[in-house]
Amino acid sequence: MTKAELRRKYKSLRHHLTQNDIDDLSLAIANQLLKLPVWEHSFYHVFLTIVKQKEINTDYILNILSGKDKNIVISKSDFNTGLMTNYLLTDNTVLKNNAWGIPEPAGGIEIENQAIDVVFVPLLAFDKQGHRVGYGKGFYDTFLSECNSDTVKIGLSFFEAEDRIDGLYDTDITLNYCVTPKQIFQF
Repeated sequence: MTKAELRRKYKSLRHHLTQNDIDDLSLAIANQLLKLPVWEHSFYHVFLTIVKQKEINTDYILNILSGKDKNIVISKSDFNTGLMTNYLLTDNTVLKNNAWGIPEPAGGIEIENQAIDVVFVPLLAFDKQGHRVGYGKGFYDTFLSECNSDTVKIGLSFFEAEDRIDGLYDTDITLNYCVTPKQIFQF
């Protein structure tokens, strides 16, 4: 399937999830993450949940990172430039929803992309080769291309892998792992 077809399919599948489904599946994903060999790092980038898009509830991941005393990094998106700026999440961080319903920091301590060790990547779908389909704006591909080559990229999905995504671009960044409620895929 093409990226556009997969976007439609997985947006529809998400639309049919209840809040209880989302919470249960999100907790299962967080528990799967604990099995990964990625917990020795310092800086972890986490996307904040867009509730109206029925995204994975990343509060469970934030709790794990906080409990492990890790540096949590969150982003602010600039829709004019297509770039994300990353900030350290602290007790003083003020979050505000932007026009698209994305929770973002109002400001704070900026963190350079090269300092980030692990990125939890949002997606709509992924395939067995580690390619992903997001919302199509390219924010994460641009951001990930600016991280170090050894930055660990972990996709999070409610659903299992597609065999193949058609219509990939040279600028698409491949994941190292994708975690679903049932299993871990390593690429």
